[in-house]
Amino acid sequence: MARSTTTTHSPNRRPCEQGKILIRRPQRPARAALIVVAALLAGLLLPAVSAAREYLQLFVTEPYLELHTGPGRGYPVFHAVPRDESVDVLFRRTDWFKVRTAHGVEGWASQADMLKTVLADGSPFKFDIGDLAGFSSHRYEMGVFAGEYGGANLISAYWSVSLNPQMAVEAAAGQFLGRFSNGETVDLGLAHVLVADSRWSPFLMLGVGLAHIEPKGTLVTPENRTEQTAYVGGGIRYYMTRRFFMRAEYKAHYIFTKRNENEEEDEWKLGFGFFY
Repeated sequence: MARSTTTTHSPNRRPCEQGKILIRRPQRPARAALIVVAALLAGLLLPAVSAAREYLQLFVTEPYLELHTGPGRGYPVFHAVPRDESVDVLFRRTDWFKVRTAHGVEGWASQADMLKTVLADGSPFKFDIGDLAGFSSHRYEMGVFAGEYGGANLISAYWSVSLNPQMAVEAAAGQFLGRFSNGETVDLGLAHVLVADSRWSPFLMLGVGLAHIEPKGTLVTPENRTEQTAYVGGGIRYYMTRRFFMRAEYKAHYIFTKRNENEEEDEWKLGFGFFY
């Protein structure tokens, strides 16, 4: 009697190489755990870092310290800090200081009132102020001028940063409008203050620049041109009041043209400046 048999074929399996054991490794959530730990640490440390920021603490010596709602006399007084209480200086804006009391009240105190506060050791609070001493040792200044450039009407502005009380780096830009040409100038140079601690403060200048000239023509319009320049000059500053001063200066410009000969132009101007 014939016997029937059924043969079941198992799926093909990749044979293991000799000497190797195939182990299915469980997935490790290492990266996720690190992210969670980092987030927890950030949440714990950020408040501590913010709290660790220190402000200058001052104490009131007058009967009270008036706090305004904004940096100016036009803003009303809304709070008075009594004598012997402390305030933290948050930041300064020209002649006004934003402070915070021990009870968390924030307001603006004038420069004159802040001069009457003291440090924790009882020494007076000192800072650069808008007076003649500040004029002699300020860090930055800027101003605007009106004058003449090569016979043309000129308006210009400048910005200066002091390296020390007698040396500064200055940048200036101007526009001139004349009968025969219009144009713009840009200068960059050094200014040496001869007498830094005087109300009348003379100075010398030396630098380089560019001059963009647009000639006016009747029958044939000449081409516009941009030339390199160098200048020497001098001037004087006069301290007026608070942070303001008057400044007069002269520059002799040497224009290096692409023609056969160079040009020279004189610049005279007078204006007002502001230091901070």
